[in-house]
Amino acid sequence: MHILVIGGTGFIGPHVVRQLARHGHHVAVLHRGGRTADLPKDVQTILGHRNSLPQNAAIRGFAPEIVIDMILSSGPQAQALMQTFRGLAKRVVAISSMDVYRAVGLVHGTESGPLQPLPLTETSELRSTPHPYSPEALKMVRKIFDWADDAYDKIPVERVVLSDPQLPGTVLRLPAVHGPGDPLHRFFPCLKRMDDHRPKIIFWDELAAWRWSRGYVENVAAAIALAATADAVAGQIYNVCEEPVLSELEWAKKVAAVAGWNGEFVLLPRERTPQHLLLLRRADQHWVASSQKIREQLGFCDPVPLDTALRLTVEWERAHPPQIDPRQFDYAAEDAALAVL
Repeated sequence: MHILVIGGTGFIGPHVVRQLARHGHHVAVLHRGGRTADLPKDVQTILGHRNSLPQNAAIRGFAPEIVIDMILSSGPQAQALMQTFRGLAKRVVAISSMDVYRAVGLVHGTESGPLQPLPLTETSELRSTPHPYSPEALKMVRKIFDWADDAYDKIPVERVVLSDPQLPGTVLRLPAVHGPGDPLHRFFPCLKRMDDHRPKIIFWDELAAWRWSRGYVENVAAAIALAATADAVAGQIYNVCEEPVLSELEWAKKVAAVAGWNGEFVLLPRERTPQHLLLLRRADQHWVASSQKIREQLGFCDPVPLDTALRLTVEWERAHPPQIDPRQFDYAAEDAALAVL
């Protein structure tokens, strides 16, 4: 099968490409040439920008049957994608996000009203407000994910991809993805405190109990590759995430076990927790999704076990620490909070 991957040189894309190539598919990667990635030697590289898809003769020469778009950001981008591949490809696979759910809007403070029932399934309520992030937050997002445009919103992306009568689409809603290469370094703040030999690490008690869906990068890539090549998935939406969904404190304890840290986690109420550790607008709405549908319908299972995934992630974080924001590591404020216990 000829499969084109748009945005295949980022965090998740190379793992998807390797999965597809390993199973004997002919894969081409469209990218702008700004990043290098460790891709199989027989994978075709097509240079170009998504804004000039119709003019890219190499794409038509490759004649993709399946198009996986890793970096769709907005409704207009999705419309251009479908127009380009209508009559050329047989199906489009759009990588979406769980930030489409209303529950995530409640966490971010962009939605109001009652808490959403859990777990979140593919039929759970979506956000009623457009754009999941404030302009300030989106600006920060775009510094890390330069493919995101000013109109970023996965809800219109999904609607366009799933409503084309001539080109079927499949949507995968991804969780918070971790692993080697994670541009957000999700485990670094906790790991740094451990490696700095902090004897105690503070958690806001509500955040300690908060649960959100995660996925290890190779496992997420395996789910994408499976859905891209499976039969009878046109028009389907799939959540992709690890199960069970752990709390933040449970994750921290697992990181501590891998890192060899034997200190103490201290839970404090909001009023006694240093301001830089209050990381959520609302922690009473958990972000817990179910991946039962893709596991039952397509037989998906995580190829990399959690212990291995965490070990590899911790090793990578230690070898590739990000630029540190000192405001994240105000140890003086943390020591002052601990001193009054």
